[in-house]
Amino acid sequence: MRLYNTLTRREEDFAPADDNTVRMYTCGLTVYARGHIGNFRTFVALDVLRRALAHEMGYTVRQVMNFTDVDDRTILESKKAGVPLREYTDRYIDLFRQDAAALGLQPVEENPRATDPENLTAMAETIKALEQNGHTYRSDGSIYFKISTFPEYGKLAHLDHSGIKSGARIDSDKYDKEDARDFVLWKATKEGEPTWDPGIGPGRPGWHIECSAMALRLLGPAPIDIHAGGVDLIFPHHENEIAQSEGATRQQFSRFWVHVEHLMIETGPEDETNGPEKMSKSLGNVYNLQDIVDHGFRPSALRYLYLGVHYRKQLKFSWTAMAQAEEALKRLTDFLARLDSLPARESNPEIGQRLQEAKEGFSAHIRHDVNSAAAIGVMFDLVRALNSAIDAGELGSADAPAVRETFDRFDQILGIFALRRKEDAQPPVPVEEIEQLIAARRAARLARNFAEADRIRRDLDTRGIILEDTGSTTRWKRK
Repeated sequence: MRLYNTLTRREEDFAPADDNTVRMYTCGLTVYARGHIGNFRTFVALDVLRRALAHEMGYTVRQVMNFTDVDDRTILESKKAGVPLREYTDRYIDLFRQDAAALGLQPVEENPRATDPENLTAMAETIKALEQNGHTYRSDGSIYFKISTFPEYGKLAHLDHSGIKSGARIDSDKYDKEDARDFVLWKATKEGEPTWDPGIGPGRPGWHIECSAMALRLLGPAPIDIHAGGVDLIFPHHENEIAQSEGATRQQFSRFWVHVEHLMIETGPEDETNGPEKMSKSLGNVYNLQDIVDHGFRPSALRYLYLGVHYRKQLKFSWTAMAQAEEALKRLTDFLARLDSLPARESNPEIGQRLQEAKEGFSAHIRHDVNSAAAIGVMFDLVRALNSAIDAGELGSADAPAVRETFDRFDQILGIFALRRKEDAQPPVPVEEIEQLIAARRAARLARNFAEADRIRRDLDTRGIILEDTGSTTRWKRK
């Protein structure tokens, strides 16, 4: 497998450093608000990377994805809500778990929280090591990282060292590239803020030290194999993680850095003429998963939309794009449903050859920097070829198991068909009621009461269930 490494700005051959286990750290959600669909573009892309490492390459994956439950924003928003920090962040962690499951994300091995006692202790130990190695100074009760002591500072973001303001310091957790300067590791206690003292003085962690400590505690020793997140984290967060981790351990922190590009959103009305901008809570232009559902779309369509563009390219979100994603996914699922009604005939060797070619093409794209968009293209080429074979009477029931196995193999990586099946198993109308209404409609048609039969169909349609008649049988599916 080849992966693009942000650190070197090139694609490189990837394999885990030790044995067969990939040690992978993903920067998770800062839980001061519900995760938006821009956040989940990153998480879905990295879920596909995880699946590719496991199912395509055969590696064991040990993945850590954290929750940042203490920083400037979580403290501010919990104060506004008048709720203790832990209770406030709990609600958004719960929502994240619900949204992640709805989008088909596989559970990772560890979901540490920054405020867990063992993680606070790990942060203190990292800061002590930095102090011992001469990378810190104290001022007004806070501890800062002195970037002039780390000559490689800026290597991930490719900063111009002439613009680095060593000796000036910054206390806020987030800041612009032009503000590269000494950053806070441990913040002195302020009135009304949560505080801990894990042996370095009372205070709370700065944002950046959290991930360094959790990654090294759960995935160490350094270097870990992959550190991943959105492109907005390259600077300052990931740059500062490198400085802290390598300053403390005197070892490379992560061998590969993988970053997912922004999701862009249309800023104008339905005609979508005003051009896209980055989706961001700070800009107030966010949609979350519930907004997608309220607009009549299913999470599986959003997952498909994400995968239709390479993770290193910007993805433009619009409701038109969502409709196109839904239609594309329906074409795929309709093809798979067509396999249920194939005529009986012996297997066709040419079909087997076509399936093997598709598997090899799909695999090649996934192994080339997890190119899910190109892999989906291979899948659609196969669907067109197999639909033509069905129309020509060249594909029968004996070929169906091999076709299904091929698409199941694709879905080990993409995770769209299993998610759609899960959604179908939980329709907006209870399955028992659907079956009863289908039986009542059948009885109405036998009695030539076509008005009643049409009423039942329309009723189900308005409730999100479509009926399809094939010969003497009736299938139902969600809209």
